[in-house]
Amino acid sequence: MLKDVADDIYEAAFDPEGWPRVIDRISRHSGAESGVMMVFDNIRPVKSLATGRSVDLWAKVSEAERWKQDRRIPFFFSNPLSGFVVADEYFPPEILGDGTLEIAHALGLDQQVGTIIPMPTGELVVFILNRLRERGRFDPGLTGELNRLYPDLARSAYLAARLRMERALSTVAALQALGVPAAVLSAKGRVMASNALLESVSDTLIPLAFGGLGLARPAANKLLQEAITAAQGDQEAAARSIPVPAEADRPATIVHVVPLRRSASDIFSGAATLIAAVTVSASRLVPSLQVLMGLFDLTPAEVKLAAELAGGSSLQEAAFRSGIQKTTARTHLDAIFRKTGTSRQGQLVALLKGTQLL
Repeated sequence: MLKDVADDIYEAAFDPEGWPRVIDRISRHSGAESGVMMVFDNIRPVKSLATGRSVDLWAKVSEAERWKQDRRIPFFFSNPLSGFVVADEYFPPEILGDGTLEIAHALGLDQQVGTIIPMPTGELVVFILNRLRERGRFDPGLTGELNRLYPDLARSAYLAARLRMERALSTVAALQALGVPAAVLSAKGRVMASNALLESVSDTLIPLAFGGLGLARPAANKLLQEAITAAQGDQEAAARSIPVPAEADRPATIVHVVPLRRSASDIFSGAATLIAAVTVSASRLVPSLQVLMGLFDLTPAEVKLAAELAGGSSLQEAAFRSGIQKTTARTHLDAIFRKTGTSRQGQLVALLKGTQLL
C-alpha cells in the first residue's frame, strides 16, 4: 500500500493533477476523514489543496485571514520537527486553542496528524490529516508508518519546486529571444528569474528590498505594486499594462503584469507573476479601441475620448465628436491621465500612438 502511495507522490511532482489522489490515499490509509496540503511563504499560506471536510475547515480558517491568529507555524520555527507528529502531542494546548480547533469540532473533526517540510526555496509544505471525532484517536503506530512516506513527500515537493523554477527560467528566456526584458516574481513578490535584457531598462524597472521589483516613477510604481498584489491574491486576476511616460533620454515604456496561472492542483505554482517591459515610440497610427481598453483599463467613454485626442482632435472637438460636454470630457481626461500615468495631453497622445507597436 505505502509503496503504491509513494509512486503516486512522485508522479504528482510532474503532474499536479495527482496531488488530490495522494491526499485521498494517505487519508484512507491513516483512518482520517480527509486531508489538506498547503504551501506557506514564511507564515502566509499561498496555495492549498484539500479533500472532504478539510475543504470547509481550511475555507473557514482562510476566511477573514484567520490564519494570522494561528501560532502553529511560528511555533514550528522555534521547535523544528522532522517527520509526522500528532498535533496535540506536539503543540501546546494554548496554541491548539487559537480557534482552528473550534472550527474543526463544529465540522465533526477532532484529532490531527501532520508534518511541516521546509523547502530549499524558503517555503514550507504542510500536510495535515483530520480524523472524525466519533472515531477517537489515531492508531499509536500511525506516525511511524507515515514517516516512511516523509522522505518521498520531501523529495517530491523539492522536485515540483525545481520544475516551477525551470518554467520561470524558460519563460524569461523565450521573451529574451523576442527582445523583451522580463522577470518572473514568486508569490512573495521576489524575483525568481529574469533575463539579461532587464538590465537595458534598469533606469525604469528597479530592484526593491527583499528581492522585489519596482518602477522608478512613484505613480507608475504604485500601479505596479497594486497589480502584483492583485495577481498574487486573486485566482481570477487579469493581466495589467502600466505605462511609464518618456523622461529626459528615457523612452516611454509599457510594463505588462501577467498572472501565471497553471492547474488548480499545482500547489507549487506559487502564484507567479510575469513582468515584461516593452519600449514604445511615437507613431502616426492610432491604436484600436480594444487595444486601448485592454492596455490601460479605460472605460468605453474614456477610450473613445482618448482615441479622438490621439487622432489629433482638440479636447473641445473630441467632446463634440463623443457627444459629451467639455466639462465631462475634462473629467474623463483626468481619469485617463491617472490610468496612463501621464499629466499632459501631448504626453498622452505620444504614448497612445506608440502602443500600436505592441
